[in-house]
Amino acid sequence: VQLQASGGGLVQTGGSLRLSCAASGSILSINPMNWYRQAPGKQREVVASITTRGSQYYENSVQGRFTISRDNAKNTVYLQMNSLKPEDTAVYSCAGPGTTKGQGTQVTVSS
Repeated sequence: VQLQASGGGLVQTGGSLRLSCAASGSILSINPMNWYRQAPGKQREVVASITTRGSQYYENSVQGRFTISRDNAKNTVYLQMNSLKPEDTAVYSCAGPGTTKGQGTQVTVSS
């Protein structure tokens, strides 16, 4: 299953974006699905995860601002990002066990 992230862009501090991760095949059994981000000069980190049962995990700095969801019927995972901060600027990508990660999507938050 190949994945492709989209929905990034340039927003001001406090703005919102909704990222989508479209899969080339079924994600029904992929557990968990993860959103990652990598800022320049920093290691890639897990931002959020969602299991097949809908349980969610968030990295501390995005807790309460980001929401991960999955639509198995559409083979898509979403990341709703609210109250964006400049430190959220990074390339965001998605992946899960057995998937092939595609190009990420750039998110830039201006101060």
